[in-house]
Amino acid sequence: MPESRARELFAVARVARLATAGAEGAPRLVPVTFATAYDGGHDPEATGSRDLVVTAVDHKPKSTTDLRRLRDIRDEPRVCLLADHYEEDWERLWWVRADGRARVVEDGPERDQAAAWLAAKYAQYRERPPAGPAILVEIDRWSGWSYAG
Repeated sequence: MPESRARELFAVARVARLATAGAEGAPRLVPVTFATAYDGGHDPEATGSRDLVVTAVDHKPKSTTDLRRLRDIRDEPRVCLLADHYEEDWERLWWVRADGRARVVEDGPERDQAAAWLAAKYAQYRERPPAGPAILVEIDRWSGWSYAG
């Protein structure tokens, strides 16, 4: 699948799975809401732009705010995000994987911008944007597959 098509499909997905591994190497997978962005804005064709995927800790109930995914990223910043589409008509199947390096941003303009991008994508965040740390993933590699090619 061409990189441009992978980016396009990933951007419209409503949920992705974030894969992390901590210092001990054990893999972990969690579903996340996310937004795609580009360094300097939403224009992927801008000169020198880099693909970013952002997610954040939101208000949904969690057993702790000391999330394992945040600790994992601090120990090992290499992550993978996977978005996919399934339906019974298998000719409409696709998946896209984004491999990159993540960092946790606790506060400041980058965290606020990530929350704004998430609020632009998800109506649920418009009245109550994520207030927790943001995860910013700089994408190194896009890959994917679709039945339709």
